[in-house]
Amino acid sequence: MYKSFFKRLLDFTAALVGFILLSPVFVFVMIGLFFANQGKPFFFQTRPGKNEKLFNIIKFKTMNDKKDSNGELLSDSERLTTIGSFVRKTSLDEIPQLLNVIRGDMSLIGPRPLLVQYLPLYNVLQKQRHNIRPGITGWAQINGRNAISWTQKFEYDVWYVEHCSFLLDCKILFLTLKKVFVREGISQEGQATMEAFKGND
Repeated sequence: MYKSFFKRLLDFTAALVGFILLSPVFVFVMIGLFFANQGKPFFFQTRPGKNEKLFNIIKFKTMNDKKDSNGELLSDSERLTTIGSFVRKTSLDEIPQLLNVIRGDMSLIGPRPLLVQYLPLYNVLQKQRHNIRPGITGWAQINGRNAISWTQKFEYDVWYVEHCSFLLDCKILFLTLKKVFVREGISQEGQATMEAFKGND
């Protein structure tokens, strides 16, 4: 009952209230990134949601679009702006996703929505991460976020799908807030974010 009905009701209510309360921060960050990214404060990208249904995720844009002499985008670390780094470390870049939760594309808690090109790379077990709505935060995020391997991340995602409950969501939410303050697992060692998933060996 919780997973099929109450979770969505709580998501909508909490996301709406949260967005209203955070609206001053939303506006402040949006203005800062507008100037840092040449008028582009938001980042939109198609991601797979529940049952692999595609939707457009919205986040604050923490990297600029600078390119090298060949017209190719520079590396993530080179394009990460100063304010973008701060926004990412404090997880403020996730605030716009509350709009995705209100719309019903996402949940507050669930497996993170990854890139569309990863879909054919999942094995049967890993595909189960799409049996529920993706989340702003999740079991994998509080157990390492971008600092853990893809294998570990997917194992945590599937475990959450199988054990989703109100109490577990409360625990994840509490631990997420804790990790935001201590700023753990923001990136994988040697990376500005995390190395791309290239499939299972």
